[in-house]
Amino acid sequence: MATWIPDPSFYPSPRMAMQAPPERLAYVAMLNTDTISRPDALGVVDVDPGSSGYGRIISRLDMPNAGDELHHFGWNACSSALCPYAPHPHVERRYLIVPGLRSSRIHIVDTKADPAHPKIVKVIEPEQLAARANYSRPHTLHCGPEGIYVSALGNGGGNGGGPGGVFLIDHETFDVLGQWEIDRGPQFLSYDVWWHLGQDTMITSEWGTPDMIEDGLNPELLLGAKYGRRVHFWDLHRRRHRQTIDLGPEYQLALELRPAHDPTKAHGFMNAVVNLKDLSSSIWLWHRDGGQWAMRKVIDIPAEPADPDQLPPILKGFKAVPPLVTDIDLSLDDRWLYVSCWGTGEMQRYDVSDPFRPKLTGSVRLGGIVGRSRHPSAEGDLNGGPQMVEVSRDGKRVYFTNSLYRSWDEQFYPEGIKSWMVKLDASPEGGLSIDERFFLRFDDGFRGHQIRLEGGDASSDSYCYP
Repeated sequence: MATWIPDPSFYPSPRMAMQAPPERLAYVAMLNTDTISRPDALGVVDVDPGSSGYGRIISRLDMPNAGDELHHFGWNACSSALCPYAPHPHVERRYLIVPGLRSSRIHIVDTKADPAHPKIVKVIEPEQLAARANYSRPHTLHCGPEGIYVSALGNGGGNGGGPGGVFLIDHETFDVLGQWEIDRGPQFLSYDVWWHLGQDTMITSEWGTPDMIEDGLNPELLLGAKYGRRVHFWDLHRRRHRQTIDLGPEYQLALELRPAHDPTKAHGFMNAVVNLKDLSSSIWLWHRDGGQWAMRKVIDIPAEPADPDQLPPILKGFKAVPPLVTDIDLSLDDRWLYVSCWGTGEMQRYDVSDPFRPKLTGSVRLGGIVGRSRHPSAEGDLNGGPQMVEVSRDGKRVYFTNSLYRSWDEQFYPEGIKSWMVKLDASPEGGLSIDERFFLRFDDGFRGHQIRLEGGDASSDSYCYP
């Protein structure tokens, strides 16, 4: 696994990574909704516009067991291995680490011999994870200078409760090293994890414990403001909790974290899925304020009035469709923020050159609870909406899928999501346009979720040089 020169897909800075060659392949987590008979899979999609297979799945790697609920995944190593203090500077970006969010099983997938036909080389069983780290339900995964950091929603006790947290995996042996936190302070709920390497700060967000989410969004818990609404700031190297920012009880489901890629910048963005007062979604900016971290809301996206007859039971009483911002992504130049509105079926693009004053510059509608907006190359209305979004390293291509999480899909799209993946072209001026050649319809029974691009993408790598 060790090499004498750094992996060519590693770049010291985001500026240099933007000059990387375009991706040819995309890897997509595919949830199988028929969990009894078929396992989930990792799909390999041809994203080379010069290929005859452009926009199609060219291979599928089935998992060895049914019922994993593949969700988020990531690389074993990335550009953070070039940090001056990295103890493993010669690791390769070779393995995809693919957790099952429901099973707590973690698959190690080798892409080197044939990137279009990856193979599973190791499986970490849930008992090993619980014994080593006392966690379950692994979620977000990031390659860091010291190893692979993974957030987990639940404890290892098998009771569906918390606390969730972060654990480390060795990125050469893939042994679970253990719980990352030395002192977790008041942190209990868990969801996303990322960091500012230049600020020696880790950041975590909150969703809920497994028993709060696995059977669907619980209206009683939601209206009681029991879901996650706090953001936690940690001393990255001392592994100790330092600060909590509470958005307020009306803001529920504080999810995705997207720090600036430039390590000299100390700001980033987070989405709050729903405001209990008006069903709006919001984007929050964290930034330094003196010696502390601070947050402020910088984008409000309102709910849209709707005929109750067009709404699923969970929304009929509100007479409105919420935007349900469930994913965001930040381009490598830290200029463009992409916002997935899963409920209204809209992908928005903001110019965040001034992070305190974002400007909406582009929008595309596909699917949606009410809109069902069509793709020019697909037959009929679309359901589901823009969800997991990924941006190419050069910032020119935007990919997304339309499924959130199985039990939540069925609440907001009770007819059953017909899953698809699309690609948009991002213009330098701020616009978005649909690539009419790229519409991938997943086979019935499968739903696409997170996308990882060959060689890295806008949410895979961290950098130590500006």
